[in-house]
Amino acid sequence: MSVDHYENFPVASWLCPQALRPAVRAIYAYARTADDLADEGDAPAAQRLADLADYEADLLAAAAGHAPSPRWRAVFDPLGTIITCHALPLSPFTDLLSAFRQDVVQHRYADRTELLDYCRRSAHPVGRLMLHLYGVADGDALARSDAICAALQLANFWQDLSVDRRRGRLYVPLADAQRFGVAPGELLAGSDSARVRALVAELVGWTRELMHAGAPLVHRIPGRAGWELRLVVQGGLRILERIEQAGFDVLQQRPALGWLDAPPLAARALAMRPAARAVREEHA
Repeated sequence: MSVDHYENFPVASWLCPQALRPAVRAIYAYARTADDLADEGDAPAAQRLADLADYEADLLAAAAGHAPSPRWRAVFDPLGTIITCHALPLSPFTDLLSAFRQDVVQHRYADRTELLDYCRRSAHPVGRLMLHLYGVADGDALARSDAICAALQLANFWQDLSVDRRRGRLYVPLADAQRFGVAPGELLAGSDSARVRALVAELVGWTRELMHAGAPLVHRIPGRAGWELRLVVQGGLRILERIEQAGFDVLQQRPALGWLDAPPLAARALAMRPAARAVREEHA
């Protein structure tokens, strides 16, 4: 998966169409910088929220063709141009900021519905902006994109349980934890048990189902961009596989992908085929 600092975001790799690379870079820089404001350093919550408010003001200024403040000119000068050139909608950009503000103040999620609402604002916007760049906008494509992006976000949560718990953050839905008899304090303390592993196994299964639900979208995206999406999907599935191979023990270790994963990812991307029914309907 061609991601760097902002998790699960397809940075403009060599598979991305060259004409779209400036747009993807500008969107990536926007998301990465906002994520840093919400999550990096030692600033208190009030300062982070104030910075995000200023950041949103610069977004609205740039989108309206006005000069942003000097603080983030490197982000908003190119982004303003990209928004205008590609007629990008503003709601995905503001949704991302809503999710980042939530990250500052909320560190627990009651159930899957609440967690998916967070994903709707933290993950779905990225996929929807990419679809807009590719000129794909029908309801089925948007729904499948949302499923892929939510699955990537969730996979990152389970992958990062050992990291997030040390920061006092818990993305495991409390209702799921309760069903398995796991107290939030156990997760935050890194207490491994058969109950915890069974909980993580169920969350991984749920995430895998979401990814498979969205995967047919790869056949709708043209050219090299479609191949990049195949690798993104397979990268997410590979992370889930790594978690499973670790026995679902992710409270003390962080499963990750390396160069040795590249060949199987490429093979699996090549092997992705449209469902037989879809092929028959296409040629009917």
